Amino acid sequence: MGWQPGHDDRDPGPARDPRARSADDAPTPLRDPRLSVFAHDGEWDGCRPSATAAAVLEDVSGPEWRCPGASRDEMLGMLRQAQALESWAAAVKLGILRSLVRDDDEPLPGGGYYGDLPEGWTKSLTHEVALALAVPVVSADKMMWTAWDLQARLSGTGALLAAGELTYAKAKVVHEAFLLLSDENAARAEAMILPELPGKTYGQVKRLAEQAAITVDPEAAARRREQAERENARVTMFREDSGAVAVSGRDLPVGQALSAHARVCARAQQYKDSGAFPNDTQMDQFRAAAYLDLLNGKPAEARIASGQLEPVARPAETDIPDDAEPADADPGTTDADDHLPDSDRHCNGGSEDGLGEDGSGDGGPGGDPSGGYPGVPGGNGSASMPPPRLADLVLPLATLLGLAERPGESHGLGPLDPDLCRELAIAAIGSPWTRLCVTVTDSQGIAIGHGCAKPARKTRTGSLSPAGQRVSLRPGTRVGLALPAQVNLTITAARLAELDWTGPPGVLGASVPPGQPPWSITRVSDSGPPGGSGTWLLSLPDGRQLTVALEPLPTYECDHRHESHAYQPNDHLRHLVQVRDYACTFPPCNRHAKESDFEHAVPYDKGGRTCGCNAGARSRACHQVKQSPGWKVTQPRPGWHQWQTPSGRTYTQPPKHYPT
Repeated sequence: MGWQPGHDDRDPGPARDPRARSADDAPTPLRDPRLSVFAHDGEWDGCRPSATAAAVLEDVSGPEWRCPGASRDEMLGMLRQAQALESWAAAVKLGILRSLVRDDDEPLPGGGYYGDLPEGWTKSLTHEVALALAVPVVSADKMMWTAWDLQARLSGTGALLAAGELTYAKAKVVHEAFLLLSDENAARAEAMILPELPGKTYGQVKRLAEQAAITVDPEAAARRREQAERENARVTMFREDSGAVAVSGRDLPVGQALSAHARVCARAQQYKDSGAFPNDTQMDQFRAAAYLDLLNGKPAEARIASGQLEPVARPAETDIPDDAEPADADPGTTDADDHLPDSDRHCNGGSEDGLGEDGSGDGGPGGDPSGGYPGVPGGNGSASMPPPRLADLVLPLATLLGLAERPGESHGLGPLDPDLCRELAIAAIGSPWTRLCVTVTDSQGIAIGHGCAKPARKTRTGSLSPAGQRVSLRPGTRVGLALPAQVNLTITAARLAELDWTGPPGVLGASVPPGQPPWSITRVSDSGPPGGSGTWLLSLPDGRQLTVALEPLPTYECDHRHESHAYQPNDHLRHLVQVRDYACTFPPCNRHAKESDFEHAVPYDKGGRTCGCNAGARSRACHQVKQSPGWKVTQPRPGWHQWQTPSGRTYTQPPKHYPT
């Protein structure tokens, strides 16, 4: 194990150089030889935290933790150990809380014991803990239940906390996500995510936990969401710390909220594209103005004519109730992974992949080209309004076919329960701007094949043909909300193989309006891109039929079929890389791939190929960091992005693991 700290007075400690002086003219010690144990792959780099490790860390970090003589790599190891010690200290605190609960030994009425842990405790103990920690009683009670749960039901998560692999905030969010699960389902959900938790950010841990909770108990997740939408939906107003005001809609119906956000983004893009605000460049500014204008009924033309995003005349001060409360602070809101995307120009309508009647995105059900969307010609807004920002939806095809109850997800929203997946799918195909893709995954959810849906063609006899008239939309097939979206339908290769030429189409059930057919997908031909999975016919509940030619993705291996010999990739290669990576490939970053740069691992001017095996999604900020001195990104195999930092440490980001 190497050197161990002790209290032997005969040990003189590290040698000191009398010539070296610090800022206060005190002798500065030479490099402490114990620093090397914190270097990359050193004996204490990432070791289990303990009081011994804390003592050594205190010694070698020196006065004011200035880390004299330490290299950057060693300081990063010390930093990791400091965070691990923080987690360890939290585990100690929770362990002591459990001891207090055992000492109290009074379960709640009707409660029993989990091992030696009583299921509950007295209010008197909760108040004592609140006093000792100087926290509100409600906070003390929540902390005590977290301590209880991390041993009684989620012992694996508790062990990761004690080992320094998870911070307290991350362990707590797992506890909260599984709070309403049965003991059996909580154990199943924890087992699903436990190996993936170390190294994840708060937002990533939260999504993993929520998705696992939905997977093991989808009906309960749907009930919780529907109850919140029905009973808790509200609009709150409160004063920000800055003195400005926030207006927040909480527990809103998901589809309507996504559609409303799309309207705000489209209006904001209209303001930006107008050129009337040359001094304002941040999309947040444009979105804030668009949000207020839409709520206040102010036409876009009036805002553009004023040339100002801020109000021309200050309105009368609004009284805010004394009991108004801000939204709960989220310990993960500082992470980039919860940032909602800016405008999505790449996938906005006007594409033959859209769901317009003639495939051009300019038609909709019943002949209404607007799809009920403001600002689209024929809609109820400005004719100059740009196409809407498409909501990002990843929906398991097996869920739509009625073959499984698998959760989906949406970038910025996180996991979606199966019922919500079906509702949003119906809403999405009601918009002419929507685009559909199908992604084939392996058993781990890693994308290995992909195809974009195209309008099918039929002969007069109704059989598929390379040419002919496109399928017309059935009159009156619009179902409620029309949600413009980029929908990625995911399915495993194994399940796709089970859907043979005459296999069962699956049934969508109650989510399909009366008189409409269910979703279905059938293989119509073995032909298609070489190495792919053939050509498939995707039938939508509104009667339209789309063809999908499934081709391999540059994951695991790359055949260079879409390689560009220029610096810029072709659109198809860019799209495939975005599907494979899904988000920026810097591990803590979660900016959507569509809002990130297509970046060469080996620079193009140094011989790097413009191909999937040398390309990755990098947010602009991460791209710039990657180009800084000392940074290097490689792909040991296509889709696996290995980041090497200036200190020599390496971190690997695998491809996106899709819900299937």
